Amino acid sequence: MLAERSVLIADGATGTNLFALGLQTGDAPELWNVDFPERVITHHQAMVDARADIILTNSFGGTANRLKLHRVDDRVVELNRAAAMLARQAADGAGRPVLVAGSMGPTGEIMEPVGGLTQTEAVAAFAEQAKGLSEGGVDILWIETMSSIEEAAAAIEGAAATGLPIVCTMTFDTNGRTMMGITPEGAAEFCAASHPALAAFGANCGNGLGELVAAVAGIGAACEPDRVLVAKGNCGIPEFVDGEIRYTGTPELMKRYARTVHDAGARIIGGCCGSTPEHIAALAEALADHEASERPSLEQIEAELGLSRVAPPPDGGRKRRSRRRR
Repeated sequence: MLAERSVLIADGATGTNLFALGLQTGDAPELWNVDFPERVITHHQAMVDARADIILTNSFGGTANRLKLHRVDDRVVELNRAAAMLARQAADGAGRPVLVAGSMGPTGEIMEPVGGLTQTEAVAAFAEQAKGLSEGGVDILWIETMSSIEEAAAAIEGAAATGLPIVCTMTFDTNGRTMMGITPEGAAEFCAASHPALAAFGANCGNGLGELVAAVAGIGAACEPDRVLVAKGNCGIPEFVDGEIRYTGTPELMKRYARTVHDAGARIIGGCCGSTPEHIAALAEALADHEASERPSLEQIEAELGLSRVAPPPDGGRKRRSRRRR
């Protein structure tokens, strides 16, 4: 699809939108794939109706490591297969090409040598999840919200057994690094050395939209020119309101984010936590006729979206190369 279009629209949040459909705190969203499939399809359909070109399966916590918290770690393949089939149903009924991406989030455990999860165990966990997603009919595997190079590498290795294209995104905090200290430039180096080669790479979640755009710009400045970059930012900065975490970003804010991150080089653009179908529709509208321009400076990003940190320049301080990364 990217061969025909300059930008693709990815969907928004899964978890926060399922909460709006009745999911309770502490519930396993993945169980809804078999217990309340109609609600999961409702979510996917809303994203398709909002003009998303890529929809992610309801399987973010679908490894055995996460599912064991709900005593269903013996149902990994079943639940991931069901997640893929539900998204596939919504995509196939769209009347236009819509890709199904198999969401694979972190295990929730820290890997050796800092933690106790071994590389072998992590690869096996991700491979099991990828098997279920593949059987359910996903088009690509979408590894997301990674903080460590080691876990991202394990997820890629586990996913590779399916032979499907692989996308990977990492999450950066207000200091411009992942929780495990990886910079956007370090992430770009990891991407370049990844085997198998990734179909796309980028950033998701994190804190504010400005920080997300700065991270994507940093990755783009350090990546090879033809690297497909991904951006899936949260819907503004979360606030604690009446005992709940709420994302207060407006559709207009998401429009500004979409244009700015497109200028920063992203070609797959969507939302993360708090992003509703209304936000994705606004994002799609903003990008419908937007021609990407020069990669924005840190000052331009701050002016458009705000920043809650002092960050290095998106080009890492190096002289900008003549060819843009888009």
